[in-house]
Amino acid sequence: MFAFATTRPAQGLHRALLKTATVVSALFLAACEPMGGAGQATGPETGPMIDPSEPVQIALLAPGGTGSQDLEWLARSIKNAARMAAADAQGATIDLRIYDVGASTETAVAQANAAADAGAQIILGPLFAEGANAVGNAMLPRNINVLTFSNNTQVAGGNVFILGNSFENIADRLVGYGVDQGKRNVLVVAEDDIAGQLGGRAIETAIARNGARLAGRVNHPVSISGIDAVTPRIAEAAKSDQVDAIFMTANNQAVLPYLTEQLAEAGVRSPVAQMMGLTRWDQPADRLQLPQLAEGWFAIPDQTLQRQFEARYAQAYGEAPHPLASLGYDGVAAVSSLVRNGQRNALATSGLTQPAGFSGVGGIFRLQRDGTVQRGLAVATIRNNQLVVLDPAPRSTRGFGS
Repeated sequence: MFAFATTRPAQGLHRALLKTATVVSALFLAACEPMGGAGQATGPETGPMIDPSEPVQIALLAPGGTGSQDLEWLARSIKNAARMAAADAQGATIDLRIYDVGASTETAVAQANAAADAGAQIILGPLFAEGANAVGNAMLPRNINVLTFSNNTQVAGGNVFILGNSFENIADRLVGYGVDQGKRNVLVVAEDDIAGQLGGRAIETAIARNGARLAGRVNHPVSISGIDAVTPRIAEAAKSDQVDAIFMTANNQAVLPYLTEQLAEAGVRSPVAQMMGLTRWDQPADRLQLPQLAEGWFAIPDQTLQRQFEARYAQAYGEAPHPLASLGYDGVAAVSSLVRNGQRNALATSGLTQPAGFSGVGGIFRLQRDGTVQRGLAVATIRNNQLVVLDPAPRSTRGFGS
């Protein structure tokens, strides 16, 4: 899959790169080949009209049954979070029905059809974008909308809405903040795997949208030798007067510490050459101690709201929720709020895409007519080995701009 040739003894890093590269690649290989049919840039009104005084049946397609420890934790967390939201839905009656579909596209479609046969009025899930696209295709003739947990905008549109925080949303927040801080000349550094290339494309789009300048792009393999080879190029560009920000995808968990360490050794550190990333630099927690990450920028949800949810979840279920558990809560809570307001179009495109958006576990979010999601994010950094919020997350959709 990847070449890991190197001239230095770094077997531990080799193993870390190989493990995380395999996981990330598997997720995106399963997510980046839309089959077509459901997704459209914009589309007609989809989804049924309802009687909001009657129970609303939501079918949740969870990634349970794979045997993967992480996916089983995620499935359990999403299901529990959705149950919490259904219990919180005062003024609305939510009939939540849960179906385990594993990571199989075929199972996801079969279970979605079974759910629709049983009366489901909206689908929540599945996790993988290929499955979401296929379920969207299957549900379109049945006039049922799909709120997928995926963050892949390639399958958004028509009757498919993504709930996951997309690369585009994160990049837009960080580039916009950078422009406000005078960081307009942005060098993009991306891994040459699928996730890295999608991330790089999202950053370039955000640069154009926010009136910044693309100062260049450097792609690198997910390997020690690949990072070593491009470090001098990145350092040379960073020290020129043509670059004042370096935006790296660093989707592979082992890449960020190594790449930033090599750049630091070459004399490139924030904030002189402002570094920013698509991933959270404060997780896992031991990264707070890495000096090369200090003063870099990254995006995070509203921490006050997130911690409140995590505390409630841990008290109810005796374990910490998976970081993506909030998607289960947000999907059910969004529908519940529309039903509680007495909206007949609560499950239809016009209701789901209301301009005011919704209050989610990690802050405000708004579904767009093109199936993408805007999420209110804070800009954060690491300072004195602690997480510091530089610019808080907006509390209303007015903070999203255009």
